[in-house]
Amino acid sequence: MNQTERRAYLIEKLLDENPDARFAVDLRQEPRRVLRSLLNVRPPMPADPEFLQVQDAYLQEELCRKGITDVGSLTPAEPGIYLWKGDITTLRCDGIVNAANDRLLGCFCPCHGCIDNAIHTFAGVQLRLACAELMAEQGGREPTGQAKITEAYNLPCRYVLHTVGPIVNGPLTDRHRAALAGCYRSCLQLADRHGLQSIAFCCISTGEFHFPNREAAVIAVETVRAYRRETASGMQVIFDVFGEKDDEIYAELLGAD
Repeated sequence: MNQTERRAYLIEKLLDENPDARFAVDLRQEPRRVLRSLLNVRPPMPADPEFLQVQDAYLQEELCRKGITDVGSLTPAEPGIYLWKGDITTLRCDGIVNAANDRLLGCFCPCHGCIDNAIHTFAGVQLRLACAELMAEQGGREPTGQAKITEAYNLPCRYVLHTVGPIVNGPLTDRHRAALAGCYRSCLQLADRHGLQSIAFCCISTGEFHFPNREAAVIAVETVRAYRRETASGMQVIFDVFGEKDDEIYAELLGAD
């Protein structure tokens, strides 16, 4: 199968298993967006081996098309800490951090622009099922400031660390600040426990959760520096930014050119 044939197969299978998806997805979009939308609205449940084989081949081809950046090719902004502007779903490192919601199941909004949507889309349907199993075992929603770890499936990293950042509706408070710092510490601790040598952070809570970008960056950098200093951890930490605004803020804080 080529990519066009794989897309057609996956779209047909997704519509067959969930006919109601026709009412949640605009099928008039171009096929790539239709497929992403159908993957986004698919509930967490097992998929048959043939579907997974075709899906995985499709996602791996899409990854090759976008290109992979290896953490080894990056230049540190300071010892052990990196700043990189790019698509976190194309970064090859031990673990990437997902800014999740408290259900931990990914974004169900078709083709939404959040990082949660992108990570679940390009990891494949296996990731949502793995997260659902974690949440069923936990028996409740994920508390703010903690973290869970799963395999990364079709992403070039090895693991995804899922953390729920604070939602800021109104003035920023010390409680918001402490919760965001907790996200970074929880991810670093979890990564160390699992032997990860590198971890890439997105800008947690600064998108849909409305945490001010500069304040969030200051907390992120200070928390990572403190963790490395207090634990003597040799783990490489990458601050991954997607927009110019965050790139400028982190470059200033890290003294990067």
